[in-house]
Parts: sequence; structure tokens; C-alpha cells
Amino acid sequence: MKVLVTNRKARRDYHILDTVEAGVVLKGSEVKSLRAGGGSLAGSYASVSGGEAWLHGLHINPYDPGSAFSPDPRRTRKLLLHRREINKLASAVAVKGQTLVPLRVYLKGGLVKVELATGKGKRSYDKRQTIRKRETDRELARVRKVRRRK
Repeated sequence: MKVLVTNRKARRDYHILDTVEAGVVLKGSEVKSLRAGGGSLAGSYASVSGGEAWLHGLHINPYDPGSAFSPDPRRTRKLLLHRREINKLASAVAVKGQTLVPLRVYLKGGLVKVELATGKGKRSYDKRQTIRKRETDRELARVRKVRRRK
């Protein structure tokens, strides 16, 4: 499995509750552009409407050698999921404060997949608590490492 694009802000801004893997419908040379590192998940989100799942805001740069027929870089892309999974995501998003956030785009067996998560937005004090916990964990690990050496 090769990770092509990650959403680094997702885990900082959301409490991740559940994850699901979905296929993405791509056109033309978008896979080649993703393989070349031409993608961004910044500001992207997913939604469920009309019984289908959609990915909004995934930016895929136009592939230079095939740029004559390249689709819109920020177009809405359809996600491939089973009906049960779509219904599960729709009921999760119906809960107030929860949203669908793409965590990463990767290749699995030659196919482009996206990892979606249902997340609940963090408040600013939650973010500060997370940072404080990470710093104390690092400090404890540093102290343990020094004690082992002695």
C-alpha cells in the first residue's frame, strides 16, 4: 500500500470516531498525477446525498503530458461504497457535530482508495490538551531513555 496524499490537519482538528475505505472514480490521467505526487486533501470533505457518497475539494493537479484533456482539478468525485456503508455513514453524519473527513488517499492493488473517517470537531481547549499530553509523553520518554543508559 502506497500513500499518495495525507490530510495532516484532520487528526488535529477532529476526534476520529470510525474509519472506512472507499474507492474513488477518477478520469483520464488523474491517477498518473496522483502517483507523481500532485494531490492535496486540504479543505476537502465528503458528503452523502441521493444515496451516493461524494468527495468534495480533493485537488489533483493536471498531468503535464496529458493536460490537453484534463478535468477540473477540484471537481466533486464519486466514492464507491456498498449500500450498507453509505447508509451507516449517512446516519453517522446525521448526528449533530459529526462530519466525514478524508484522512488519506493511497494505492491498494493498483486502485486508488480514500480512507474516510467520521469525526467530531475539536474545540480549541481540546487541541491544547492534545498538545500538552503529547509534550508530557515526549518528556517521559526522554526521562526513561536517560534512566536506561545509566
